[in-house]
Amino acid sequence: MLLTTDTPIAHTRPRFDDIFMELAVNLAKRSHCIKAQVGAVLTRDTRIISIGYNGPPAGTHNCDEEYPGVGCPRDSKGSCSLALHAEENAILYAAKNGSEVEGATIYVTLSPCIACARIIYSMKIARVIYLHSYAEYKGIASDEGVDFLRRFGVTVERYHPGKGVTLVAEPPLATKRL
Repeated sequence: MLLTTDTPIAHTRPRFDDIFMELAVNLAKRSHCIKAQVGAVLTRDTRIISIGYNGPPAGTHNCDEEYPGVGCPRDSKGSCSLALHAEENAILYAAKNGSEVEGATIYVTLSPCIACARIIYSMKIARVIYLHSYAEYKGIASDEGVDFLRRFGVTVERYHPGKGVTLVAEPPLATKRL
């Protein structure tokens, strides 16, 4: 939820960055992943093109139901071997429905991993706004996805609430790895 600190008389309208990040945070809560919940909103100008959150492909299973308490099997890097990332889900849904994503902005609650960064770049998404650092979450030296995107000209920014706005609901990120 976004809270404004201004009085009703001096009402401050939230920026679209604030609105779209709040939506990404709320979408993250839809995830069935027990390790981390990530949400994404794909936009063009001030319009939403697509949304997504992390989880297995539709129609397969729900991690928290099929693997309660432990989560999905992990790949060699410790990541879920069955799930799509929030960015992938948002981009795939847009593509499936014929939406033009070139030049779009994606808001995501966790900065893109290197695999998602390659997809973002390949789809010609122009701007990435993220809330939390993937490197900090994974305990690695750098945000490889962010570095990759910046190297090839994609604008990447860490989200900071606008003046008079506080993002008070954030998605849970597990502190211990499964």
